[in-house]
Amino acid sequence: MAVSIDDFLTLRKSLPVVDVRSEGEYQSGHIQHAINIPLLNNEERVQVGTDYKQKGQLEAIKTGFRLVGPRLLDIINEAEKITPAKELLVHCWRGGMRSNNFCQFVGMAGIKTHALKGGYKAYRHKALESFARPLNLILLTGCTGSGKSEILRALKASGQQVIDLETLASHKGSAFGGLFMKPQPTTEQFQNDLFEKILPLDPQQPVWVEDESIAIGQIFLPREFWLQMNRSPLIQLQVDKEVRIKRLVEEYGKADKDEFLAIMHKIVKRLGGQHFNLAKEKLQQGDMPAVIQVLLTYYDKAYLHGIDKRKDRIKKVVEWDGGSVERVVKELTT
Repeated sequence: MAVSIDDFLTLRKSLPVVDVRSEGEYQSGHIQHAINIPLLNNEERVQVGTDYKQKGQLEAIKTGFRLVGPRLLDIINEAEKITPAKELLVHCWRGGMRSNNFCQFVGMAGIKTHALKGGYKAYRHKALESFARPLNLILLTGCTGSGKSEILRALKASGQQVIDLETLASHKGSAFGGLFMKPQPTTEQFQNDLFEKILPLDPQQPVWVEDESIAIGQIFLPREFWLQMNRSPLIQLQVDKEVRIKRLVEEYGKADKDEFLAIMHKIVKRLGGQHFNLAKEKLQQGDMPAVIQVLLTYYDKAYLHGIDKRKDRIKKVVEWDGGSVERVVKELTT
């Protein structure tokens, strides 16, 4: 039975989701918590596609059955493992032949299936639409090292709606933002995960987001969502430089010196030769507080320049000494 994307999003709360696309398609971007059981793997998909172009649809179908046949038992066994209740949701790319065939195969083993009408393409359309959905965004801003991520986590723990873009992107935004982080997802997967965060939000209530540039590492924010951020109010965290240096030393002090220096080389033009050489010298001496102090000379200048152009959007300035997070949360939300 085919189901709409809205019904699919409801049913997946109680049923497992199977993505029958190839492993390459799945790795590029997939629905959250979907389990990949490829009907055709990467190489087989290419073979079927080639036969379709060169020999026509009928020969491509025959090739597909020839390739799937030897693995049919494995496919059914995999489906049975994930659905003791013998019922699941299925999708391919467009809701066509692959998902229909999968449903027929596992149906013969007594598994009830619901195929997503329009397939993964329908999910992507729904996701992309969501980024233009009006939200009551509030951007938390502040100089590098101000503890914005920590405050966001505290806001979430207090019951506030929060979208943690840096966690979704697996990157902290700056040139050093990839240190100690797992590899970034694809932009497509980032968009899917962002959609999943937006989906349950109450648009009438505040949604807290960290002030970010359009790029977070190698990932770009969806344009519609970015434009909405650019129209949203800012609340600025004001934290003394010494407190920020201490926080950043705690965060990056254990980084490999060679890796840290390699990243510094990438921003040498922005730092300036004199600042770079000083930071390099202090790094080699193991004086991380001095390294961070030099780097903040550049980062603070860039931040203050950017915030000055948006000062009309600053609705509140909250001072923080790096101590009680609860006090800051209370001040932010009252």
